[in-house]
Amino acid sequence: MTTAEQNKEVVRAFYDALQREDYPAAAALCHEDFVFYFQLDTPIPGTAGFVASEKKNFDAFPGFRFTIESLFAAGDQVAAYMIFDGQHGAEWEGVAPTGNRVRFSLMMLLRLLDGKIVEKRAHFDRHDIRQQVVGQG
Repeated sequence: MTTAEQNKEVVRAFYDALQREDYPAAAALCHEDFVFYFQLDTPIPGTAGFVASEKKNFDAFPGFRFTIESLFAAGDQVAAYMIFDGQHGAEWEGVAPTGNRVRFSLMMLLRLLDGKIVEKRAHFDRHDIRQQVVGQG
């Protein structure tokens, strides 16, 4: 198996753990120098900050589905195109539960070092998510 394929397997295992909300398993796949970029210039260093951020968001959409549609790997990077689908069932960013279905795409760029994820960059449209949560658009 090539390094690119090995890196894709690590990323698959990482997102599988997040789908199960098994945060310790996801964190175990991260390098000790892990940094999460929630948006372009908002680094969250370490797995504890990453887990807190993800848990807060995922808790707002109980029973969510987080599906990898495509994975591409080159060198030490893996790009993942994903679909998130869930129902707004708990407070999210100050918005009380609406029960609205939320479905959006994400692009993730992950860099691996020593077989673990050392950097994760998330790209998605927060405005689109908010519109779906509050029922506009």
